[in-house]
Amino acid sequence: MRMTLKDITAGIPCIGIQGRSDIVIAGITYASGKVKKDDLFAALKGEKTDGNLHVPEAIERGAAAVLSDREKPQGSNVCWIQARDPREAMALAAANFYRHPSRELKVVGVTGTKGKTTITYLLESIFRADGKYPGVIGTISYRGPGFERTARRTTPEAPDLQAMLRIMADNGGTHAVIEVSSHSLDFKRVYGIGFDVAVFTNLSGEHLDYHRTMDAYFESKETLFRLGDKNRMAVINTDDAWGQKLSERLAGGVISFGLDKSAIVRAEDCSFTEEGLQMRLRYPAGSTILRSPLLGKPNIYNILAAVSVALTLNTPLPRILEGIKNLPGVPGRFQSVPNSRNLSIFVDYAHTDDALLNLLETARGLNPNRVILVFGAGGDRDRSKRARMGEAAGRFADWSIITNDNPRSEDPRAIIDDIRQGIEKTGGGRYAVIPDRRDAIAEALSMGREGDCILIAGKGHENYQIIGENVSPFDDAEVVHEILKKGGPVQ
Repeated sequence: MRMTLKDITAGIPCIGIQGRSDIVIAGITYASGKVKKDDLFAALKGEKTDGNLHVPEAIERGAAAVLSDREKPQGSNVCWIQARDPREAMALAAANFYRHPSRELKVVGVTGTKGKTTITYLLESIFRADGKYPGVIGTISYRGPGFERTARRTTPEAPDLQAMLRIMADNGGTHAVIEVSSHSLDFKRVYGIGFDVAVFTNLSGEHLDYHRTMDAYFESKETLFRLGDKNRMAVINTDDAWGQKLSERLAGGVISFGLDKSAIVRAEDCSFTEEGLQMRLRYPAGSTILRSPLLGKPNIYNILAAVSVALTLNTPLPRILEGIKNLPGVPGRFQSVPNSRNLSIFVDYAHTDDALLNLLETARGLNPNRVILVFGAGGDRDRSKRARMGEAAGRFADWSIITNDNPRSEDPRAIIDDIRQGIEKTGGGRYAVIPDRRDAIAEALSMGREGDCILIAGKGHENYQIIGENVSPFDDAEVVHEILKKGGPVQ
């Protein structure tokens, strides 16, 4: 794909362009090491480095143009685009370069603290049941007609995102469902995308190491509902206080969902078993019984969100019900690990106090003899949630094993101490500390007796562990299988 610089920069707020605008650009990149001949290099300021420091490398590798917030250096012979906000300019340039693929797709953006991944899986299943061809961009993978890739981050950078949307559109894709993180909104990765529907799930304490306050976190999420040039509908969980606030701040076009009777799409008479959940779904045109293999109360909200989106996009109700029934589960989201020991073993991504509470509540709903919890907290992330996670464990688990999650550059012992402060507040001595995660899981399995529920929380679908600079393979579900296979039956 090639395009003139004039067409790429059309409509983009720039301070100025120095050089010929009729040159042909072959690609757009923000990584100097990936620059190819005739590319446009966007010099972005990141957390660890400033792209302006890598302009010489980009030029040496063949960049034909540079996008920067700085003036063109003396003696440079490449075309230079100066913009006050290079991230926004790059996103809009990428949309131009890839010929605005979002205009050829029905695009759904899902934001919020919890539930994003499950909602995208539900919508993918619903659209497939309706004979459509969806693509999904999210935490677990990027996939759709024409491609499938392991996700490096929840929401990719704008050029990568626009490129994948173009692949979807060119290969017959009809819908794109995108998990939209607060970081991606702050970094303008989804600018230039026209969203048909924007979804707000909920908001709870997370990423406060970056956002600092819940108000700032909320304002980042709110950005999604004010982007793009399409007539967008907003689907909002108004049982959540932040969702209610968002609903009140939007002028119109809001579809509310929840358990409260004021919600436009709501659930009643919910019941839960080990085989899944059932509810009476009420929506403007009537009501029906809905069944799903997914477990737990949080999935009531996830299903209501997906139903609201699908109805908004005129998906027939029978296809909606079929799609929900067809989804047996989501990797790393209350993922059951089959075993011959009559234990209920689940791997889950819960890595905040609120998510941990929901996980424990869901487990309790299965009426186990005991709930045994294995968990930790990520390093180089929000420290304030660690004690709260400890409190949740101390109050609602029968026995907890505190272990490593992804400590990254932090001292694992310091992370564990933060968690212990919370668990000690509950007056419990019902816990152990086993820093090695494999040993912690092995201990939980050794403790488990028939009828117990073992929860392994924090990493979910992740297949790696980061300790210091070392990234090593580690998949909680696989580790459980290995230990069970090696250990034999419980005595």
